[in-house]
Amino acid sequence: MNRDYPLERVRNFGIIAHIDAGKTTTSERILFYTGMTHKIGEVHEGDTVTDWMEQERERGITITAAAITCFWNPTYMPATDFSKKVRFNVIDTPGHIDFTVEVKRSLRVLDGAVVVFDGVAGVEPQSETNWRYADDGKVPRLCFINKMDRMGASFDKSFKSILERLNKNAIRFQMPIGLEGDHNGVVDLLKMKAYVFEGEMGKDVIEKEIPADLMEDAKKYHAELVEKIVEHDDAAMQQYLDGKEPSIEELKKITRRAVIDNKIFPVFTGSALKNIGVQLVLDAVVDYLPSPLDVPPVKGLNPSTGEEVIRHASDTEPFAALAFKLQNDPFVGQLTFFRVYSGTIESGTYLYNSTTGKKERLGRIVRLQADKREEVKKVYAGEIAAAVGLKDALTSHTFCDENNPIVLEKIKFMEPVVSLRIEPKTKADQEKMGMALRKLGNEDPTFRISSNQETGETIISGMGELHLEIMVDRMKREFAVEANVGEPQVAYRETIMGTAEAENKYIKQTGGKGQYGHVRLTLKPMEPLVEGEKIPKNTKRYDDFEFVNSIKGGVIPNEFIPAVEKGVHEAMDRGIVAGYKMVNISCELTFGSYHDVDSSEIAYKIAASQAFQDACKRAKPVILEPIMKLEVVCPEKYMGDVIGSISSKRGQVEGSEPKGQVISIHGKVPLSEMFGYTTDLRSMTSGQGSAQMEFDHYEVVPPNVALEIAEKRK
Repeated sequence: MNRDYPLERVRNFGIIAHIDAGKTTTSERILFYTGMTHKIGEVHEGDTVTDWMEQERERGITITAAAITCFWNPTYMPATDFSKKVRFNVIDTPGHIDFTVEVKRSLRVLDGAVVVFDGVAGVEPQSETNWRYADDGKVPRLCFINKMDRMGASFDKSFKSILERLNKNAIRFQMPIGLEGDHNGVVDLLKMKAYVFEGEMGKDVIEKEIPADLMEDAKKYHAELVEKIVEHDDAAMQQYLDGKEPSIEELKKITRRAVIDNKIFPVFTGSALKNIGVQLVLDAVVDYLPSPLDVPPVKGLNPSTGEEVIRHASDTEPFAALAFKLQNDPFVGQLTFFRVYSGTIESGTYLYNSTTGKKERLGRIVRLQADKREEVKKVYAGEIAAAVGLKDALTSHTFCDENNPIVLEKIKFMEPVVSLRIEPKTKADQEKMGMALRKLGNEDPTFRISSNQETGETIISGMGELHLEIMVDRMKREFAVEANVGEPQVAYRETIMGTAEAENKYIKQTGGKGQYGHVRLTLKPMEPLVEGEKIPKNTKRYDDFEFVNSIKGGVIPNEFIPAVEKGVHEAMDRGIVAGYKMVNISCELTFGSYHDVDSSEIAYKIAASQAFQDACKRAKPVILEPIMKLEVVCPEKYMGDVIGSISSKRGQVEGSEPKGQVISIHGKVPLSEMFGYTTDLRSMTSGQGSAQMEFDHYEVVPPNVALEIAEKRK
């Protein structure tokens, strides 16, 4: 079986946006126009294809990223000419901040993105976060300002917010025809044509002349557009300066190169709900977003030698793929979604996991249409598919050719900020709960399970109250496990502000062979790594800890050094002030001694752990708390009350701006003060206010609050 679509005619892209900007509605239109569905699902009716989980349909929000394969022939092609027909692998991602992990991991395996904005609100907090994730991954983007049919919609305001808050290289490629109830089409500023959408669900794209009342603006914006495009090509620029405008085809080519290099972000508009403009966005995906051939080759490390290895998007190169998502399916078991970067793989063969060094039989490969599946025999470079029934695969694992091993860079996830105590309702549920939590934890790397050693309680942690609520609900529905949950707890951390040294000898004589371990440690706050700076050979650096081995002359034999590091690691799990995990500490092993007979790993581990705790006590230990970025949207008359409520919660208001009929207030607030805030806000604003929070950073807790926290932990 050969490849059915050449690589240059494949587009892997995601649809990302703030909650309620219309992502899922846009995805449903894509499915309809590409012929994947015969009926358009609506979020408000609870029958969408991409939001297929019960919780998604009940709440009207997207929780899990859905992958869809479909095909598109651009509208500008004759109906009989399929030379530009393209395969789309589309991922519809969640907008709610608690499920931001889905956006992050999706962007890692996608080549491009369509960012959807609400035409009334413009850029919102989650739009900024998602944009930042896309910047990190250098993902080319198109913008779609949606909901032009809504009351208060303004293309100009929304476009201005993109320029100011996201990127000044956004360029308008379209303008709307009419707003609110009068919105009925769009003007293409490159072609200088108007488009309206007629027939069933706006299926027929009709080209017209630009309405006379819009002609002047269209000419002005066309000139602006051409000027900004030719800046990215010297020959075209010269031609333009000579008074000759390059052809549309030439301008499209230049735009494509600039979009792929993240130098231009084209902006389109319309209303997905009213079936206006979506097909032209799909044309733009074909014209401007990269194929797997247009993006840089993927880099990884050879696990045996540690050398850098490169893989190009080609079927002939050795196989390399990255698992980016797990999903439990009630019928077939675990689905492992993976993106193939190079080579091919067939079902029925053995799959080598270079992260674990294990092989597993690849029984079946499926392509996804959201919750429906199409079985395939073989997948090729540049494709996204799911493997059925892999037992050992987890998110971020690399699959590759055993004879040409490569480990691809892992996807980095944020640490959870909220925890809950959870216990099964009955003894019979105990075992089931452990299995359910493990499966959910494998699916979602930001959902963590731990146990409190002292009390034996099970603790679950996640990105927010909603995140944990959904997980408990899924446990009940998918695994039939009933559980009692405690109050939400904040994931505090501890660190040190000063420097201190401590020495510890662990000596124990028990008649026969004794125990001997002796270490001297110096602790100080960990400095951030300067870009381009090399880590010294004697230093091991982790995300929130650094271990420096400064032992000279073999006063502690090398074989005991890992035991010292392990002892420090274990001591960091329990802080000095209130017993929370310690972070951002640099620990230097400077001196010690050993005994020919009695020295052992366990003795050094205990000595290091005790020395670390002693040093911490003298190094100004403090508690850190998560600070959240907050945005409250409410009518202006409630502004004073809202600002007052933020200040009363130890929060800082950083500014406000009008958004249509309402005002947006943003600031920073400690998470510990924000439990139940949504309810308070509703009563404060007569049900008209809404709040959106996301984790921003950790900060030192004021002394009076630290005392309270420590007291509660006693």
